[in-house]
Amino acid sequence: MKEREVMAKRLVGKKFVRGKVYEYEYYTLPLNLYIPKSMIEKYGTKYTLQVDEESGTITIKARNQ
Repeated sequence: MKEREVMAKRLVGKKFVRGKVYEYEYYTLPLNLYIPKSMIEKYGTKYTLQVDEESGTITIKARNQ
């Protein structure tokens, strides 16, 4: 099992719909894992990522400061 410390990145997207521009934000971790904004608000942006290559599971745990 591999374990590493990661930080969530904040990304801002834009959509053009019928002449209007809508902006939205989302958060992502390495390996293109999207993380809900509610988790960022509750636990922050620092996480521990555990990858088990034998079973193919990925576990995300919040790092407590």
